Amino acid sequence: MKRVVGKHAYGNLYDIDQEIAGDEEKLKEIVINAVKEANARLWEVKSWKFGGEKGGVSVIALVLESHIAIHTWLEYRYATVDIYTCGEHTDPKKAFDYVVSQLKPKYYTYNYADRSSFRIE
Repeated sequence: MKRVVGKHAYGNLYDIDQEIAGDEEKLKEIVINAVKEANARLWEVKSWKFGGEKGGVSVIALVLESHIAIHTWLEYRYATVDIYTCGEHTDPKKAFDYVVSQLKPKYYTYNYADRSSFRIE
């Protein structure tokens, strides 16, 4: 049997830095740096800004090992972070911690799910 390694770190960030939360280019930079922190390999980054002053920004990085995503809601000073990676060499917790350090929430939740599996050859 071979093991398929899957690691999923995700959470909610409350009362985040509004200036950063609405800055699409800064959030892209944060996500790209989070990819490095996770020891993942970047494939592509996409981002979208929506809803004006009350809207938010979504950024997703496709990595060879899966994805890293941030979604912000300016009106609520809120963000969600979703980091899923495959492979023993990756560390989504490091990436999550990096994002938290950059968005500076007053408080946040952190969740981790081991999504590994075995397959029979």
